[in-house]
Amino acid sequence: MPTIDWLQREFSYGYSSGDILSDAGDPVLLKEEQVVGGSYRDIFMEAIATYLRPDSRVLELGPGRGSWSRAILKYIPNGKLHTIDFQDVSQWLDVDQYGGRLTCHTVTENSFACVADDTFDFFWSFGVLCHNNVEQIEQILGNALNKVKVGGIAIHQYADWSKLDDFGWERGNVPKSFQDLPDDEIWWPRNNRATMVAISHRAGWDVLDPDLGLLERDSMVKLQRKVHKQM
Repeated sequence: MPTIDWLQREFSYGYSSGDILSDAGDPVLLKEEQVVGGSYRDIFMEAIATYLRPDSRVLELGPGRGSWSRAILKYIPNGKLHTIDFQDVSQWLDVDQYGGRLTCHTVTENSFACVADDTFDFFWSFGVLCHNNVEQIEQILGNALNKVKVGGIAIHQYADWSKLDDFGWERGNVPKSFQDLPDDEIWWPRNNRATMVAISHRAGWDVLDPDLGLLERDSMVKLQRKVHKQM
């Protein structure tokens, strides 16, 4: 699996997906959309904006240069966004511009200790879990669960090798040689919908939808933190 040290080094430049809400044909955005087989604007409107109120509290994992962060902040004028990343993303996101609505946490592990319990209405990541193996994903989801309010929603993009087989490895920009290598030697570890459902349940989440169907190459899971009655 990609280690934390590898993730820190690999993405130190700050990953960018361009202007998520652009109507002007952002070249970075267009290239990304071809590789994943989906519209980022559609993803934002259906998988993020739907769950936001003007005063929502949002937690974002791995924002990089903040492509999704900037879009989210436009939709929560009275809310707050907290980001968690191995990089100091404040070098790319102008925190002062948002008047206290944006807090960027730089971390060295996946404990989520930097944010308070029962705080967030919505938990989001894109381009993060796809680089973690299932053990790491389960740890991330488990540690983040109590940070989200009861009833809160989480949506995460993740690698789905079953969909990748259908979409095409070369078209999806993932080396086909990964099929013959163990997860600890590749940057796109094995996962699929059934596995993601199982580890999400073990981490304590209710799975509302294993895949929102917004991407051809990857899947996006919709989770909810619910109160579970004692038996």
